[in-house]
Amino acid sequence: MQAKAAWAPPFSRSKKGYEVFVSDMGHIQDKYKAQLSAHNLRWEEGKHTPEAILDVDEVIKSPGIPETAPMVRTLREKGIPIISEIEFAGRYTQARTICITGSNGKTTTTSLIYHILQKAGFNVGLAGNIGRSFALQVAEGDVDWYVIELSSFSIGRYVPLPCRHCRSAEHYARPPRSL
Repeated sequence: MQAKAAWAPPFSRSKKGYEVFVSDMGHIQDKYKAQLSAHNLRWEEGKHTPEAILDVDEVIKSPGIPETAPMVRTLREKGIPIISEIEFAGRYTQARTICITGSNGKTTTTSLIYHILQKAGFNVGLAGNIGRSFALQVAEGDVDWYVIELSSFSIGRYVPLPCRHCRSAEHYARPPRSL
């Protein structure tokens, strides 16, 4: 898991009654360790203990972990479902979602839509690559709308996205013409 998201999905899962175990091959920042421990969530860093990881019903994988990672390959071979934080959180919200993806302009477009909805008085959350963790926001108290920036890593091979009212749109950026 990546540091920013290291504790949000596990915390969310624990609030939904799941038994949680966090495993990070790297280093977990002290502030996230404190949060995990404060919620009595089991965790490890600097290693992946196969016995603990392979004894699960489902894994929430950080989008930064490649599909070629040995533990990911093993999980797939064992048939253990691997999902994203976005997919997980989408299960537990009734909010409408606006998901923005594409090559250029995602952050600007996401921020603009969030700002417009907020100024219009909507109860809205900002999540994905910007804003706070989607899973954490859903666990702490849902809103009516989420505006979510999704990179290709966020989407990866995960489906379905939590978009209940989706329309497809592509944003094309062209280089400026010389004057």
